[in-house]
Amino acid sequence: MEKQESRQLAAIAARAMEEKLGEDIRVLEINEISPLADYFVIGTGRNLNQTQAMADAVEEQAARAGFFPDHIEGHRNANWTLIDFKGVVVHIFDEEARSFYDLDRIWKDGKAVDPAELEA
Repeated sequence: MEKQESRQLAAIAARAMEEKLGEDIRVLEINEISPLADYFVIGTGRNLNQTQAMADAVEEQAARAGFFPDHIEGHRNANWTLIDFKGVVVHIFDEEARSFYDLDRIWKDGKAVDPAELEA
């Protein structure tokens, strides 16, 4: 995935989670510290229904823009959904799992990016 496409997809994912009232949505640019992806998009939902709605919204809006996930884990029955688009990896947690896995701390060397900047 090209860098510009990754930027666009990260913005789409953040916006989709925001529209479903996701909380503490963060975009981390990690391409300079890891070959895993260009961006991680991390968000929190208050309950299973909300986290599922956030994941569905990310998938639907990404598909409308021509992006399709390579891999999805945990979507229907877990407190953490991972949607891997290759250049962008989306993590949607409930509050307890977000605190437990603490990706914000683990990937603290990544550059926090304002989603609005990605759309510019």
